[in-house]
Amino acid sequence: MARISGVDIPRDKRIVISLTYVFGIGKNTAQKILAAAGVSEETRVKNLTEDELGRIRTEVVNYKTEGDLRREVALNIKRLQEIGSYRGMRHRRGLPTRGQNTRNNARTRKGPRRTIANKKK
Repeated sequence: MARISGVDIPRDKRIVISLTYVFGIGKNTAQKILAAAGVSEETRVKNLTEDELGRIRTEVVNYKTEGDLRREVALNIKRLQEIGSYRGMRHRRGLPTRGQNTRNNARTRKGPRRTIANKKK
């Protein structure tokens, strides 16, 4: 397996898709990295040479990925919570932060339903 930015990327996929397994690299960024490194997007990871892998690694260094990016995101959320902003409060309560409706949906953020037992009369 090829290792880029501390992540083992899948061998049997095309390199443009495999790069998206690194946190902080999407498809668009992967295409830019490969264009700058001079590697074809159609190449499979198992067919890459060490030279091509080295060029890709040097291009990935220019982007904030994995641990650094995760740390930055966590610090941003922590800052919002400390200043007591609306978004920070929503993060603290585990609710959607971007204005979505929570009356019917938002199960991903709110978690599984908590049913209340009916009292018999």
